[in-house]
Amino acid sequence: MTKAIMFQGTASDAGKSWIVAAACRWLVQQGYKVAPFKSQNMALNSFITQTGAEMGRAQVFQAEAAQKEPDVRMNPVLLKPSTDQTSQVIVMGQILADMSAQKYYQFKKQLKPQIMQAYRGLAQENDVIVLEGAGSPAEINLNENDIVNMGMARWAQAPVILVADIDKGGVFASIYGTIKLLEPADQKRVCGIIINKFRGDKQLLEPGIRMIEQLTHVPVLGVIPLADVDLDEEDSVVLSRKRQIPDNTKALDIAVIDLKHISNFTDFHSLEIQPDVSLRYVLKSQQLGQPDLIILPGSKNTNEDLAALKKEQLDQAIVQAHQQGSWVVGICGGYQILGRDLLDPDQVESTIHTQAGLGLLDIATTFNQQKTTTQVMAQRGDYQLHGYEIHMGETKLGTQVQPFAQILTVNGQACQRWDGAINLEQRVFGTYLHGLFDNPLWTRHFLNLLRQQKGLAPFQAATPALDQYKETQYQKLAQVFADNVDLSKFMALLQQSEQGSQL
Repeated sequence: MTKAIMFQGTASDAGKSWIVAAACRWLVQQGYKVAPFKSQNMALNSFITQTGAEMGRAQVFQAEAAQKEPDVRMNPVLLKPSTDQTSQVIVMGQILADMSAQKYYQFKKQLKPQIMQAYRGLAQENDVIVLEGAGSPAEINLNENDIVNMGMARWAQAPVILVADIDKGGVFASIYGTIKLLEPADQKRVCGIIINKFRGDKQLLEPGIRMIEQLTHVPVLGVIPLADVDLDEEDSVVLSRKRQIPDNTKALDIAVIDLKHISNFTDFHSLEIQPDVSLRYVLKSQQLGQPDLIILPGSKNTNEDLAALKKEQLDQAIVQAHQQGSWVVGICGGYQILGRDLLDPDQVESTIHTQAGLGLLDIATTFNQQKTTTQVMAQRGDYQLHGYEIHMGETKLGTQVQPFAQILTVNGQACQRWDGAINLEQRVFGTYLHGLFDNPLWTRHFLNLLRQQKGLAPFQAATPALDQYKETQYQKLAQVFADNVDLSKFMALLQQSEQGSQL
């Protein structure tokens, strides 16, 4: 019978996603067939599966940790915020509708059959399902129609381990408050606590651990240190902790523009691990300076993000930096921003009908209702590129640009079409290919072009492909989990779990 265990957090960014990945990898090492599951995810970092379905990136790296191919059933509901009040609702990888927060709150209970069908399918194929909650289960204003925290735990009959972030402070208050705000039956479902992101002398923590166990009658299963593990992040809140000034010890300075609706910033993880690259995120025009490369990332609301760039005068700073020698690259929404015109006659993304872009590429983009979600293989010169597309918009090229790459396959099927655009001087290009920099041979070739422009010799040392690099990180993460969690108590919780009649 399939076993289930669920990790919920005292707040967003408590580290649930990483701990789920750690548990998945450790359980795989013990010989179990494991799958992650998060019924509802709110994130702008998404991925396209081999079938063209869209899902959250967190469940992708958890699937990789579990040594499984990403499967949309692992994240049946994905919410992609487009404004402060509205999200695109994606169910089983396909767009359902755009909904206001109020409308979705009333609607979401209707999604239970599809959520449970996805869960049952995974449960039939695996020994263990490791579930992740969202935010906090103590959002008492939202719990009536909950489908992702205690609501999901009840459906799956899963014991819950509460994850608390000590690095932000107030860890014991957050643990106690979270548990005591739950309904009595749900309080009993919390069977363990993990204190996460700890640094310092653990002996000084012991009195607090004893007291919180006495107050809540829930054992602390482990204290996980703030470990040096490098994996994808799910929430753009982590960008506030990223570098914002250049590291002058590195040969190349790459600046990513931190758009308000930035999506898929995981595209740049491969650049961060390059030994000669300093990658930073820029919020304001005065931070930009003269980098070797400026990247405009993907966006869930391209027109509004472009308007914000203009308000901050970052558009002028980018154009000026390019005129003085910086290369400029746009990915997806960033590619659209680089063009002459952005047209949204049907208000697909925003209320801005038409807007002039930065004018660095001779292209024009018209937004439409049809969303492209594909895995692709492309060719750029001598290099084969693998990536995926997620965009709503059609881009037409003018006479002053050439296509960036030729698409060879779409979702595994042969195809002949073009992607992106590159200007005639070859120092500005854009593409719809997310994951472009995950192609190590092409990325090193491109970075060496930047080095050549600075009069530097090509960097010859081999750097690991991203999948190899991540594999070492999953192993490290599992070891951190094993070294700092009471595994006998963890396994006892897992053994007592069982599928309930509600499934």
